[in-house]
Formats: sequence, C-alpha cells, structure tokens
Amino acid sequence: MKDVVYPNHLGIIMDGNGRWAKERGLNRSLGHKAGADNLVNLLDYIYKNTSIKVVSLYAFSTENFKRDKNEVDYLMKLFVTLFNSKLEKVKKNNIKVVFSGRRENLPKSVLDAMDKTTDDTKNNTRGILNICLNYGGDYEIVDMTKTVAKQVLDGTLNLDDITKEIVSKKLYQDLPPLDFVIRTSGEKRISNFMIYQSSYAEYDFPDTYFPDFDSKCLEASLDNYRKRDRRFGNAK
Repeated sequence: MKDVVYPNHLGIIMDGNGRWAKERGLNRSLGHKAGADNLVNLLDYIYKNTSIKVVSLYAFSTENFKRDKNEVDYLMKLFVTLFNSKLEKVKKNNIKVVFSGRRENLPKSVLDAMDKTTDDTKNNTRGILNICLNYGGDYEIVDMTKTVAKQVLDGTLNLDDITKEIVSKKLYQDLPPLDFVIRTSGEKRISNFMIYQSSYAEYDFPDTYFPDFDSKCLEASLDNYRKRDRRFGNAK
C-alpha cells in the first residue's frame, strides 16, 4: 500500500444497475440490490487494501426522483437497510460516514438512518465515506452561495474575505478536492456530480456495470489513474 500511488479522494458514479438487471431479465430493483451488495464489498476492499482516505459515492441525484415511483420507493427502503445494517463493515473499518445533498423530499425513515449513521461514525478516523444522496452539483453551489450571502449580510463574513478555501468549506461537506472519478457502465458524462470539487480530477469510464465492478475492476481503473500526468494547469 505504501509504495503504490493512490488518489487521496476517489469519486464513484455507480451507474448501470438497471441495465445489469434488464440484461438478465430481472426487475430493475434487483439491479439496485446487487449494486448495494457489491458496494459493501468494494468499500471493504478499499479501506482495507488501499491508502485512499476519502470516497464519495453518487447514490441518488435530485433528478432521480423523476423515476418510476415504485423504483424510487424501493431505493429509499434499500438506503435504510444499507445505512442501518450493511454499512457495518465500513463502521468497523473506522470510517466516518457523512452525507451530501438536500434533506427535503427524503422520507423520515431515510433521514433517521442517515442521522444515526452520521452519529455512530462521527469519531472514526481511518477515512471518510461521503454519500451523495438527493444530490446535485448545481444545487450544492446554489446552497453554498446562499450560506455565504447570509453570512455577508449578517456581518459574520466580509465580502473581501471570500476565497476559494472559504467556498470549499461552505459546501455540503468540507472535503479535499477529488483526484479521481470512476463512472461505471461506459457512460462518458459526469451528470452533475461534485462539479466544483472535480475541477482537476482525472476520470475513468469503464464499460462494466456497477454490480460487476469488483476489486479487480477497481485496480484496473487505479492503474489507469497512475498513468496520468497531473499537471494542474502547469506546463512541464
């Protein structure tokens, strides 16, 4: 682990659950369940076998509420199960779990499970798992702007003191910039995922659907990351 280069902050856009199920003649919900089961094992691998400190997951976007009601309802129940029981491995790995996104429109059962998970892991120190739920990168910037504007208006923040560091701290979570983002399923777009934090991130778009994206697939993507020349705008 010490001799291998890993990103400090890894983002994963977990795409392809529905298509994975459809190709097997299954209901889309079973694809989401398979994705959740895979996620638990993948996170366990990451936190036990790599030096990655922060993982951000795109679990559910603000736009996902437009999906079929039965699918959305199933996902909400799946989130409760995931947070209340399936993330036990993550908790045992000394990982702090935080959430990014808007709380409005989320069922009370989901909010309660989120709050319990946050409280149970708040003192963990090995790393951070940031779950983006009811999340949109554009909404995050809007909400950050409102927070900063209120502080300027009430006098607790001077206009001239607003820096990119202040902006970062006023986002949903104060996290380091994304280094590497993986979007599974072969789709080559970021779909509003952490657009401020990913300004200099590297990307990989493996064709594998997320339920099949195991540790070997992850390491293949990480090998691609290690081949990148990250210049951050500097000529070399």
